[in-house]
Amino acid sequence: MISIITPVFNGERFIESCLQVVIDQNCLEVEHIIVDGGSSDKTVNIIKDKANQYPHIRWISEKDRGQSDALNKGIAMAQGQIIGVLNVDDFYEINILNRIFKIFQTLPEPSLIVGNCNILNQKGKLIYINKPNRLRTIDLLLERRVNDDGIIDASFPVNPSAYFYHKSLHQQIGLYKVEEHYAMDVDFLLKAVCSSHVKYFNETWGNYRYYPGTKTFDDSARETSTARIKHLFNDYIKTLSLMEQWQIWLARNINFILLKIFYFSKHPERLPESIRQRLTKYNRT
Repeated sequence: MISIITPVFNGERFIESCLQVVIDQNCLEVEHIIVDGGSSDKTVNIIKDKANQYPHIRWISEKDRGQSDALNKGIAMAQGQIIGVLNVDDFYEINILNRIFKIFQTLPEPSLIVGNCNILNQKGKLIYINKPNRLRTIDLLLERRVNDDGIIDASFPVNPSAYFYHKSLHQQIGLYKVEEHYAMDVDFLLKAVCSSHVKYFNETWGNYRYYPGTKTFDDSARETSTARIKHLFNDYIKTLSLMEQWQIWLARNINFILLKIFYFSKHPERLPESIRQRLTKYNRT
C-alpha cells in the first residue's frame, strides 16, 4: 500500500482539490493521511465531508509544531510500506500512483525513487521541469550546475510530489527534523540517498505550484533560503570523510568555472574590460 501524507493548516483554498487528486488516481492500494494542525477555517469540515465518502482518507486535527512534526505524525499513522508526501497545493500527474505501486514491487528495500516535476506559477503556467537525474550525494551538494541542455538547473528534487520511498527508510535515517520548518525535505534527501537504493525515472510525476504567498516562495524572495541551505550543506559535509570532502570541494570549483563560462558566453558584454581587451587582441593574431 502507498501512504500519501498531506500536512495542512488553514488550507481551505486547496484541500478539496488535493483530496480529489488522490481520489482521481483510481488506485486501490492507497491511503491518504491528512494531518491538520488545528485549522480555524473550513479545512476540517471539507476533510470530514470527503472522509465520510471515501474510506481511504484518514485524518487527524490537532495543534502541532510545524510541517515536520505533521509529517512525522503522518508517518506514525501510515499503514503502507511506501510513503509519498503531497503538499496541499501540489498535485500528481494522471495515474501516477498505480505506476509507483507497480515499480516498488521489483525494488529492494529501502528504496527511493525520483521522477520529474513540473514547476508552475500562480496561473498554472509551466516555468520549467525539474529533472534531477544525478542523485549521488556529491551531485546534491553541488547546489547548482549546468545540465546536459546547457541550462542552469538544480540537481535537487524540488518537491516531494515527484518522489516516493519505503517507509522502512526512516528506521535508518530517523524522522523529519521537527525544528526544521523550511528545509526538512533537503535534510531528508541528503540522508536518504546515502541509506537507500536510489533510482531516477525520466517521467513527470508531480506538479509544484510556486507563487507568492507560499512558504518556499516567500523564503526565497527574502533571500534567506540560500543561506539556510548553504548552512545545512556545510554541516552535512562535515560528517563526510576527508576524501569525500575533497571531492566536493574540487567539483564545486570546477562547477563554478563552468557556470562562469556559460554565463559570459551568453553575456560577453559583461566581461571585465581587461579580459575583453585580451580576447580582442588574441582574435586579431
